[in-house]
Formats: sequence, structure tokens, C-alpha cells
Amino acid sequence: MMREVVLDTETTGLDPKDGDRLVEIGCLELINHVPTGESYQTYIDPERDMPAGAFAVHGLSAEFLSQHAVFAAVCDGFLDFIGDSPLVIHNADFDLGFINAELTRIGRQPLDPARAVNTLDIARRKFPGAPASLDALCRRFGIDSSDRAKHGALIDAELLALVYLDLIGGRQPGLGLGAVGKRVAVAGQVAERAPRAPRPHEPGAEEVVRHDALVDSLDDPIWRR
Repeated sequence: MMREVVLDTETTGLDPKDGDRLVEIGCLELINHVPTGESYQTYIDPERDMPAGAFAVHGLSAEFLSQHAVFAAVCDGFLDFIGDSPLVIHNADFDLGFINAELTRIGRQPLDPARAVNTLDIARRKFPGAPASLDALCRRFGIDSSDRAKHGALIDAELLALVYLDLIGGRQPGLGLGAVGKRVAVAGQVAERAPRAPRPHEPGAEEVVRHDALVDSLDDPIWRR
């Protein structure tokens, strides 16, 4: 049995070295590449303001986040959920950079980047030169992301789980992905094809005449015995 954890984050910006902080973590458990329905999600008080650009992406305000716990208070729950499993992340350098900055800030051991399965790198190797964002890959694989009005860590992890399975060639309709919810069901339907009516295979009158003429031209044909 192989356990993996699909992980995504939301932040106040692009670089923890500039003072940007985590504001949400979302994780989804896979067993043998299949979602089990077990997940972890938490909002985090970044203890700072929310830049307008970041708010436009995820819609999480400083006022809303101030009602939630700081990272130090949720750290143990997060680490317990991921355990020592490989982490499936789209652009792993970004998410692990923020997570490790938060861990370092509270004196905890950072996560080993070697445990990350970077789906961005997989997509770029598999489709060189093609767009490799999560949205672009959802479109490529026919995964419905229409209810994703804004970025959210857990919903993005759910979408990434489907993208990951397609990237490694493992997703099939009816494979038991219902645990992820509506997006899985819709994605499965995209892959299904409506049954096609059987085509007629009986020979036409002209074909019968031509066949009889061919048989008549043969010496002792078995069709005449």
C-alpha cells in the first residue's frame, strides 16, 4: 500500500523572504494513487495585512483570517496528517518554501524537499512547451473546475489529485474516485463515451452479385459444395 498526500497552500504573496505568510493549507490523502476521502484543511492567521493582489486570488481577508489560529497552533495537526508520506505538489518549491519558512520561524525542522513529487516538473517533461498551470492541465484532461471561482487550498488539492492521476496515466472512469466529490464525478463523465448504435454488416444486393460472379470463376469452390 502506497500513501501519498496531495498538498496546496494559499499565501499573502509570492516570497516568504519578503515577509509573506501562509494563510491556508489543504491536503488530500491518496492510497495507491486513489483519493480515500481523508483530507486536512486549515486557515491560518498570518498576523499581517492582506495585499490586494493576493486577496483577488483567494478572497481571504485579514479580518477573516484573524479569527483563526496562527501556524504554531496548527502545526502539529498538519504534520500528523502528512506523516512521512511523499507530498504531491504543483510547483513544490513555492509551497514547501512557505511551509518551511513557517516551520523555521517556530523552531521546527523543515520538510525535506526530496519527498516532494512536483507535478509541475512532470507536466513540463510530458508536454514540453505547453502551458502547465493547474488550470491549463484541468482543461487538457477534461477535468471540470467550473466551481473554482477563486483559488482555495483544498479545492486545488482535489483538482491536483485528478491531474496527477492523469499525468501518471492512472485515472479511469469508475475507478472509485467518488471520495473527492463533485469534481471527480464530473471528470469521470468526461472520460465516458455514449454507446454507439451497431453498424449494419449485411451485404448489399450489388455485393451479392459480385460475390457470386467471383465464386463462379473458381475451380470447385467450397461455397458450392
